[in-house]
Amino acid sequence: MEAIYRKAAVIYNGHAGQSALQERLGITAGVLGPGVGELALLQTECPGDAERLCRERAMEFDLLLSLGGDGTVHECINGLAALQSPPPFGILPGGTCNDFARSLGIPLDLEEAARLVLDTEPVPIDIGEANGRYFSNFFGVGLITAASENIDEGLKSHFGKLSYFLSSLQVLNSAESFAYRLVMDEEERTGEAVMILAFNGRSIGTNTLPLEVAGLQDGLLDIFVVREAGLSLLFEVLSRRDPSAWKPEGGNVDYFQCAKVTLATQQPMKADMDGEIYMNTPAVLRTHCRRLRVFKPAVTTP
Repeated sequence: MEAIYRKAAVIYNGHAGQSALQERLGITAGVLGPGVGELALLQTECPGDAERLCRERAMEFDLLLSLGGDGTVHECINGLAALQSPPPFGILPGGTCNDFARSLGIPLDLEEAARLVLDTEPVPIDIGEANGRYFSNFFGVGLITAASENIDEGLKSHFGKLSYFLSSLQVLNSAESFAYRLVMDEEERTGEAVMILAFNGRSIGTNTLPLEVAGLQDGLLDIFVVREAGLSLLFEVLSRRDPSAWKPEGGNVDYFQCAKVTLATQQPMKADMDGEIYMNTPAVLRTHCRRLRVFKPAVTTP
């Protein structure tokens, strides 16, 4: 097989379990080797390393890949989106939820995901931004942040995605409403909610949201405003096998789309971006239309 890419790099979490990590790196190199002239393995040691490596070294490569979970993807996105013309980006799922990989339809099997990189052409997708930081999948405040902070790392390592479900159940009874103000274009919305979510992707905690796959290329964010009485509806939607059949209706869950929105809360609130919590409200959210090129399966129509 003739090399498709002259030089490629795989960024991976150096603190992952060593036996599993060696196996994953072996699978990755075995699949990519025939299609890559030179393959570099870039190991991270500390939070922020993946972002730094992307900013400082991405332009050395014709292809850059992330081997890890949503946290590693989030860092890579922030490093790549800041570059003028970043190389194509491939995601090799290796985390607990792999929500952005799910949003793109990337196989969760590592060998299949690596083969996808060699068998397809990269396509442009949207990336979200909040106060100068980027997110691939979602930005959220309220219940989503409480659930993320409540996750027990021991449960996460032993039970994987079940830990997210258990965490959500534990915080449901203590969900507190907060006053918010959303401003987009000439429109302003105010009220109280227990959770506000802005999506670029379409998966959260391994659950699929009722959003169009094409939404990753439409230049719009999908906004959900959930009041306390709407939690049961939201969980019902997430548990459906065919969430695409759900149509937003009036009531306790508001849904709308926009390219830019300002979110303010009565008191500063912690925000969750792709599972990472380091920002507070107020926040200005926007999309960067087709900002990065990624590998994903072709969308087939019936």
